[in-house]
This record gives sequence, structure tokens and C-alpha cells, in this order.
Amino acid sequence: MADIKQVAERAGVSIATVSHVINHTRFVSESTKNKVHRAMEELDYQPNSLARSLRNQKTKTIGLIVPILPSDTSNFFFMTIAQGIQKALKRHGYQVLMSNNSTEELEEEKEQIRLFNSKQIDGLIIASIADEVSYLKDTVRSHYPVVFIDRKPIGYNGDFVLADGFGGSLQAVQTLIERGHRRIGFITGGLGISTSNERLNGYRQALAEHGIAFDPSLVKVAHSNYESGYESAKELLAQNEITALFVANNVLTMGAVGYLQERQIRIPEELAVIGFDDYDWTKITTPPLTVIRQPSFEIGEKAAEVMLKRIENPDQADFHEYRLPTMLVMRGSC
Repeated sequence: MADIKQVAERAGVSIATVSHVINHTRFVSESTKNKVHRAMEELDYQPNSLARSLRNQKTKTIGLIVPILPSDTSNFFFMTIAQGIQKALKRHGYQVLMSNNSTEELEEEKEQIRLFNSKQIDGLIIASIADEVSYLKDTVRSHYPVVFIDRKPIGYNGDFVLADGFGGSLQAVQTLIERGHRRIGFITGGLGISTSNERLNGYRQALAEHGIAFDPSLVKVAHSNYESGYESAKELLAQNEITALFVANNVLTMGAVGYLQERQIRIPEELAVIGFDDYDWTKITTPPLTVIRQPSFEIGEKAAEVMLKRIENPDQADFHEYRLPTMLVMRGSC
């Protein structure tokens, strides 16, 4: 394997000049740069990026942790966020190390961060499974910036990049009310994380704004899987005379729609339906489903942008929350 001395000899320059070209530490003329790059290519010389990064105290690597479950069809949401992050960081010469907390266990999340620490990451972007993350004080120890995506946990200083789940939920229920519905069922994933809490709050706010009393019997809190969505819709229709249904995440929406189609309940004539997240399957139901669309790719781009600013300005004291708007996509189900 060629070394830097051989590159210098082939290019007819000093070792120091080769080093300056590789590390961008001093001005080198374009003609000399071209000689060095040509010599590196001819000798198949690969600079030691880790050694360079240690000298520069940067690895140009960002860690990303997201919870992706094997059975959860909404994983596309986090994968799209990851694509946005990767595209934005790549433009600035950064790479992404992605880790998946498929167990949704806090200890697994901590272990993933410890692994990232051994890789000397420059920053961490995370959708934590916890609503309280003070453990980061011991795990991260402020060695690098943290940007939280999708959820808003407490206990550690960082920036937040989120979809406006409250606003999306509010708009969905307002739309149903404006179409004459007052008995509106609501199915949500487990409460505790900010995402689910905000969507429930949006539902309640829409009811309150129109003078409709909140009825807890119309709310089903379920595990985020198809079966729970199916059973929740079944229970709501059996126990209550609802005329509309709002489901606050994708996989629960699939289960609920599956039950409605099995029972041949006419949508929207017998029951109006709005789901959360806009996936291809929502366009091919009968009728196509009205949904709240989240800006998943844009969340990723914004998270990367915020991270880069933090790295460039490490002494910036104020932390910020960035809310990206959702969109109501009207189709035939309401």
C-alpha cells in the first residue's frame, strides 16, 4: 500500500505539501493540487481519514438513532427522515451512522449511544423512546450536540425538530366537525411520548372550540400494531354511536380500515374516516383515505441543518424548537 512519501515523490513535491492538500491546512496552487491528486490516484493512495479527523478533532460523522419495529409499517416515516438527514449532511462532507432501537428498550438506546461514543461522533440525532432523557447527562456529557426528532423528551438540553402533530390533529377533527359530526371516535398509540400526547390534545382542543364535551369512552389508547387498530375500531363501533373516526397513526389506521372493510361499513356514508400519515396504501382503499401528511423528509433536512449550525457554533447557548407544518390531504373518506 502506498504511503504519503511515495505520493510526494510521484508528484514531485514535499511531504508537507501533500499533507496540506489532503487536510486543506494551507493554500496550495491548483496545478500543484492536481499533481498531488493525480499521484494519489495512480498509486491508489487512501488518506487515513480517522487520523486526519483526530488531528482536526472532528470525525465528520453524525449518529442517528430511531425506533424501527419489524412489524410496524410506519417505519417508512423514520427511513424517510433518515434520507433527508443523509442528503443534507452529505452536501457538507458528513456521513451518518444509523442505529435502530428495534426493542424500544431504554437500555438498548443507551448502549447504542455508548457505541457511537467509541466512534467519536460529532453529534447525535435521536428519536428517543423515553419521555425523560436525563441519562444523557452521563452518557453524552455535553461532548457533542444533540438534536431530538419527532418527539420532545425532557431532561436534557438540545434542539427539537418536530412535525406539528397538535395542529394536524386539530385540523382533522375540525374538518369532521365542520361536516356535521359530533360523535367522533379517536384511536391513538400509547400515551406518554409527546407525539401521541399532542395528537390527543389536538383532538380535545377541536372539540372544545366547537362546544363539544370530551367523552373518554370515544377514545381508544392502543398498541401501535394492526391488530390493535382492528380491535379498537371494533370496540368503538360496538359501544358507541359514532359517525366519524380519527386515527392518530398509520399502522392503527390500517387496522381500523381493515375492520371497516371486513364489516362492509360504507365510508364516508356510514362512517367518515381520517388517518395520520400519507402512505401509498391510503390512495388505493375504497374510497381513498383522507389523511394528515407529515413532512418526514423535511424533518430530516431541518435536523441536519440544525446539527451543522450547532457544530459550527458550539458556544451558542439557546436551544430551539422547530415545528414543521402538517398537511390535510382531502380524498374520499370524509
